[in-house]
Amino acid sequence: MSALCFFAFAKASQAQTTSKAKQYKVKTIAFYNLENLYDIEDDITINDEASPIMEMAEGVRAEVYQKKLTSMARVIRKIGAEKSQSAPSVIGICEVENRKVLEDLVNHPLLIEFDYGIEHYDSPDRRGIDTGLLYKKSDFKVLNSQSNELLIYRASTGKRIYTRDQLVVTGELDGDKMSFIVNHWPSRSGGEQKSRASRVSAAALNQKAIDSLHSIDAMSKIFVLGDLNDDPTNDSVLVTLNAQKDREDVRPQMIYNPYIQMLKDGYNTLAYRDAGNIFDQIMVTYPLLNEANQSGYRYYQANIYNPSFMTNKSGRYKGYPLRSFADGGFTGGFSDHFPVYVYLVKEITEAEETKATSDNK
Repeated sequence: MSALCFFAFAKASQAQTTSKAKQYKVKTIAFYNLENLYDIEDDITINDEASPIMEMAEGVRAEVYQKKLTSMARVIRKIGAEKSQSAPSVIGICEVENRKVLEDLVNHPLLIEFDYGIEHYDSPDRRGIDTGLLYKKSDFKVLNSQSNELLIYRASTGKRIYTRDQLVVTGELDGDKMSFIVNHWPSRSGGEQKSRASRVSAAALNQKAIDSLHSIDAMSKIFVLGDLNDDPTNDSVLVTLNAQKDREDVRPQMIYNPYIQMLKDGYNTLAYRDAGNIFDQIMVTYPLLNEANQSGYRYYQANIYNPSFMTNKSGRYKGYPLRSFADGGFTGGFSDHFPVYVYLVKEITEAEETKATSDNK
């Protein structure tokens, strides 16, 4: 496979048709909630007994675990491949028990060729689930990573709510510096209104991380990605993060959320209480939209990966994700969330094009 994926932008102008079309590298950035990816070992330090696999008979756990890994790997290698011709360069993930399950995942036969690296920290979440970041070592070089703790408390008792930390990773994608904030915000347990303040606090922690990155470089390329347990139109996203629906409204140090329009157009990444939602989102800061940015990667397009094989075909949840676990067993499905992804493009030089052509001979 070529190190470069050639992609030409078609321009409806006479000048463009009489000259050589510009060629671009295409990279995929993705996020996927892996729905309870636990191992089969009993960890007494967390509540893994509540995991679907640990609730099954001991004799079937190993087989189910391998099937679950296969399902996740099958999806990951296909996300964005339509244009990039490969698996994602960087993918944020959530609902994983520990680093071991990520090591098992990236070493699965369907993914091992991509040589994914792992960024992961254990969170204090009461269910024992964490966020993480997988990245192709050939594409992305990690410069710094940290786990930002989300401190929130119940208004009624003052007791802490133990939830997922937020992972912040800065690195270089083919030499282009960018940062990723990986999220799994507090759930809607008890109802959206009762739990709203927790997600607003999670958004505020994101904004603090964004501000910190902007204080170092006002033109930082930042991705906010994750399962937010809120739609793009909720206050946590629209007000606290001040995310914009229209890219032309985005100014320096502001953020663009393409999933606002997708929600308005009727798309979903999951079914929550019989309704379609887009809790899984990827947002980008201004420099990734700047047309004047000719030397690095730019945002091109956002998508939801929801092919037929990952979708319920009939019944009450027709059109929604075909999840892995239901009614105490393994369904053979994938996740209760669809992955989301964006394409980045970067104009390639004649020297790069020549080298790629030579490498393919």
